[in-house]
Amino acid sequence: MESISRISTLLESARELTLDAAQSARSSRTSVRTLPPAQIKKLLDSRNDREVLDGLRKVISMMYRSQPCLTFFSSIVKNVASPNIEIKKLVYIYLLFHAEQEPDLALLSINTIQKSLSDGNPQVRALALKTMSGIRVPAISQIVSLAIKRGLGDMSPYVRKAAASAIPKCYRLDPNTLPQLLEYLSTLLGDRQYYVAGAAVKAFMEICPDRIDLVHKHYRSLVKKLVDMDEWSQLATLRLMTIYSRKCFPKRTRRVKKSNGNQGFYGEEEEAEEEDTGEVVQVLDPDLELLLRSIKPLLQSRNSAVVVAVVRCYINLGTPEYINASVGPLIALLRGPQDIQHIALYNIVSVCLMRPEAFVKYASHFLVHSTDPPQIWELKLELLTLIFPHCDLYMKSLILNELEHFSRGSDKELVREAVRAIGRCAQSDSRTSGRCLRLLLKQITSLDGNLVAESLTVIRHLIQQDPGSHTNTVIRLAKNLDTATNPRARATIIWLVGEFAGVNGEDNVAADVLRILAKGFADEAEPAKLQIVLLAAKVYLHHLNRSDVGADNATAAPVQESSHNYLPEENEGFAELGSPQHSTYSPPEPEPEHPIVALWNYILMLARYDTSYDLRDRTRLYKALLAIPSSTQLASLMLLAPKPVPHTPSPSESRTGFTLGSASLVVGEDGGLHGLRGYEALPDWVEAGKEPDPSLRDTDVKMEYDAQRLMPAGEKLDSAIRESKMVAGSPSKTNGFGAPGSKKTLDDWLAEEEAEEADSDEQESDEDAEETEEESSEEESEEEDEESDDDDEHDRLVK
Repeated sequence: MESISRISTLLESARELTLDAAQSARSSRTSVRTLPPAQIKKLLDSRNDREVLDGLRKVISMMYRSQPCLTFFSSIVKNVASPNIEIKKLVYIYLLFHAEQEPDLALLSINTIQKSLSDGNPQVRALALKTMSGIRVPAISQIVSLAIKRGLGDMSPYVRKAAASAIPKCYRLDPNTLPQLLEYLSTLLGDRQYYVAGAAVKAFMEICPDRIDLVHKHYRSLVKKLVDMDEWSQLATLRLMTIYSRKCFPKRTRRVKKSNGNQGFYGEEEEAEEEDTGEVVQVLDPDLELLLRSIKPLLQSRNSAVVVAVVRCYINLGTPEYINASVGPLIALLRGPQDIQHIALYNIVSVCLMRPEAFVKYASHFLVHSTDPPQIWELKLELLTLIFPHCDLYMKSLILNELEHFSRGSDKELVREAVRAIGRCAQSDSRTSGRCLRLLLKQITSLDGNLVAESLTVIRHLIQQDPGSHTNTVIRLAKNLDTATNPRARATIIWLVGEFAGVNGEDNVAADVLRILAKGFADEAEPAKLQIVLLAAKVYLHHLNRSDVGADNATAAPVQESSHNYLPEENEGFAELGSPQHSTYSPPEPEPEHPIVALWNYILMLARYDTSYDLRDRTRLYKALLAIPSSTQLASLMLLAPKPVPHTPSPSESRTGFTLGSASLVVGEDGGLHGLRGYEALPDWVEAGKEPDPSLRDTDVKMEYDAQRLMPAGEKLDSAIRESKMVAGSPSKTNGFGAPGSKKTLDDWLAEEEAEEADSDEQESDEDAEETEEESSEEESEEEDEESDDDDEHDRLVK
């Protein structure tokens, strides 16, 4: 009969599976059709599990399509006691979604859910715990807390994991339950199952991330379980361990002595030389080194977030050796989809800013592909410029060829970024600045005004690095003023001409350039006009300085020579004045105005009637500075002061303050000065002497199972010996003399052996006596038996 019932059960389950498959296939071919509410309610009130399940599926699909389904609440809640686990799951999903809207009706199902906590199926128990903690009704916070406490001692780790996940939900229901929840967390953090401990870590990071004291005794066990946890638990645990290490392990360093090959005559001199040439390295705490070694396998994780989290640990806690080991797996993330590449590149750039030499051998991964979107090739170009000064000559040439190729492309944004990258390469390595300058000078004849402006800006930065060797470059740029149409490009060239206006004195081209620009002053853009006025002020100031030098030289000339030369002319003048034709006095004609002075006055007149008030204000400032030709010191300090050499930083240097792997690192300046809201930076290293006692991490956590049952034989023997030493008073458990721990001498050993031999002899004699007694008793019994037999025979004969 049992076989027939089993076969019928299998046939029934196969029939149900066939019907479910047919229904799902029919629903996939046809559009979603909503049944009338009365028909759905009829399905929910049915006694057939299939119909109830069908009705629940209809309601859940309506719920996720944002259709009103609150009218079915009473019909669904009464199915919470159904023994079918599929029905229970759907009922719990519905309860979680609508419990806040109908808290009174939801509370009616709490008793039934509590009964499910004692169900024989661990899935049902865990699901009931999840549902009870997910019903966001503050009145049941204590019930949820008791349910969590009950789940702590459950034999199924699946239920204990559900209890750990329910702790944050209970805390959000009622923050006053925090003391109870901390006790539960302390127990769950030491659970022997890694997925239970991972869920406990996530709950810990959510409700009390500052309670580091709860982690001390579980630190080593969590580190060992870290590799086996799921990805989300690994992320939470890695962040917890990073914060814990910063707060509990001080950063210690020591000087490594290195010999420079010179051996001194005295040992002290040799030691002094070694100390001077040594380097400082970080000394790792044993527990910190345990963490860094344990997370190394996670660099091969399939989850990119876990890889970035491990790299963050190595960057913030580890030594250069660990950082170099993490570079390869970080580069491997570039093989993923574009969104993963984008996030990975931000983290790669952040690490490369700290250790660019570690990325040199991966330079080929940063070459721009034709399919790369702008947000990816921008970061790749930045990486190429960061590793450029650390590359060999072949790789430098390859990078420059790559940038030159993109600077001639059709994409304006890519061309602009390539030009800026060339400038950053030239600034980082002065040996290649000549080649970079030649590449940029080819761009100033382009028809793209923005490209020309960017190229000239970079050229200006390169010229300022070594002004003395670029005089011919400035003259070449001045010749391109006729073809340059972009206002920024013209303003840059005019500024460079003004900076070189004092070179070669009267032979400088600045005055001629100013004369040509003055003709078309009215047609120039405002940035160019501002630079023309500045150029005019610099040219006029140089003229004044040269005039002062010439006047000083004239006053220093000998007086005899001047009188000797001009005496005949004076006599001739007097003779002409005495003639009747020159009887009246005529004043001397004024000397003709210098062309530079006339040009300066002309520029002032043009700027005076310009429509830009900025230009008029700037002109009045220059006019006031140069109003008194004899006092030009202040004007020289303001206009002719040496300019600092500009340095173009890497675009991502503003992101270096953010933690690796954070969203603020990707958003950057758009997220504000302190990152996105909720961003928390890592704490500083704890000071030496203020760290917690390392013995706190030596605490043995009691497991739920019997440790003796799994103890190896060697450990059992050691424990037995240890226990025997703890007990006193028994000779057999001490050393044979009643004094535990005392050492035996040779005489003691011999006396003990003699006593054992005497005992054995006595035992043998006793055994022999016993044997003789037994033999005699046996003989007597045999004689008695024989006598009884003889008496019986005599009686028979008499009869």
